[in-house]
Amino acid sequence: MSLGYAEKLSFIEDVGQVGMAEFFDPSHVLQCKIEELAKMIQKSKHLVVFTGAGISTSCGIPDFRGPKGIWTLQREGKDLPKASLPFHRAMPSVTHMALVELERAGILKFVISQNVDGLHLRSGIPREKLSELHGDSFMEMCPSCGAEYLRDFEVETIGLKETSRKCSNAKCGAKLKDTVLDWEDALPPKEIDPAEKHCKMADLVLCLGTSLQITPACNLPLKCLRGGGKIVIVNLQKTPKDKKADVVIHGFVDKVVAGVMETLNMQITPYVRIDLFQIILNQSLSRDERYINWTLRVASVHGLTSQLPFIGSVEVSFTDNHNFKDAVLDEQPFIIKRRTTETETFDIFLKINYSEGCDCLSTKITIPFEYEVSTEEHEEETIDKEAVLQSLREKAVEESSCGQSGVVERRFVSEPRSETIVYATVTNLRTFHCQQSVLANGDLKWKMEGSGTTSRKRSRTGKRKPRA
Repeated sequence: MSLGYAEKLSFIEDVGQVGMAEFFDPSHVLQCKIEELAKMIQKSKHLVVFTGAGISTSCGIPDFRGPKGIWTLQREGKDLPKASLPFHRAMPSVTHMALVELERAGILKFVISQNVDGLHLRSGIPREKLSELHGDSFMEMCPSCGAEYLRDFEVETIGLKETSRKCSNAKCGAKLKDTVLDWEDALPPKEIDPAEKHCKMADLVLCLGTSLQITPACNLPLKCLRGGGKIVIVNLQKTPKDKKADVVIHGFVDKVVAGVMETLNMQITPYVRIDLFQIILNQSLSRDERYINWTLRVASVHGLTSQLPFIGSVEVSFTDNHNFKDAVLDEQPFIIKRRTTETETFDIFLKINYSEGCDCLSTKITIPFEYEVSTEEHEEETIDKEAVLQSLREKAVEESSCGQSGVVERRFVSEPRSETIVYATVTNLRTFHCQQSVLANGDLKWKMEGSGTTSRKRSRTGKRKPRA
């Protein structure tokens, strides 16, 4: 979880049991349980996965109740754990991407998450097959029309409060709200209702990386039992629901899931992160009509006032035979203003330097400059955005590298003259490969390869209360 999220929560004295001891199944026992779980998944007709903070610790996001969890350290009066990279650059784990493959194969029917890190959505789980019970730190919602906006930055508030942005629907325009619940907030029906429905339909509910302490969320997996469904719990700590489970596995979630995927002979989907930014070039005649005043801006696609968290600086240069001075824009907003004569044509060269957490260092873009006088309104250029994004993903995986970019949108306005180009660029790539299941010493082995780094009660109708 984000340390910022924990700090934004309202203060309460009792956050439930923390500092819970961790247990590890012996290697041979672990392997047997992995094989048993693989068979159960293979036979399942309606698999539901229920996830907690434990699936994201390998992404560099601290949990809450583990030995080094946020609340554990707070109670002990120790310094909080430090995230290994910015929260907005956290990338899905082996487990996240394995779930994507299971969903695409038609095996996984629904995911229920207690996490607010947004990694299930980023990994590729369809929104209609996901309940984010406690919200998403990167999601804003329109309370009027229901539109959702997934951001590349962490939304500044929690507790379903209004943010600084508005709905982009021209017929709406209402102020947006964050989606992350505070202690006093009830679970939204939009999330809890489909979660309950799928748990009742499930013949197998797989609980991954959760201490199953927060209610009513922790009781959702039990709803499969009435219809004859089974529960499997994979967690390092013991949970209050262990006695209800058919199989309890004490081991690292990534290790277990990687072993299951290998047993099923299924490849884990690569993760390709694509970020968007827009370049806006405005041109206008000077008052004496002797010069062209122009402004170039590198901006967020979420609005001109939004930050670009994945861009550190922009270097601007020009055609060699032009006398403009080069510039380095190292503070947001990234804006450069110049003046030229009406007849001049030249190229503007941009070097987009990415910030910490991106695998690639930079992307180079060329913007041709030529002033045109036109009385006709330009139409928006038709570009198949999804086709461009899919091509970028395929190239990144094929080339085992990132940095590929492409144009996904282009808009023109003739008076005052303005051109907006939206670029998509691959900023991170992760590929995952499972190796031999068992080494000579009996240990399960798997390897992840990539191109870069990397209980409280919650009432449906009221505030959270301590467990009895």
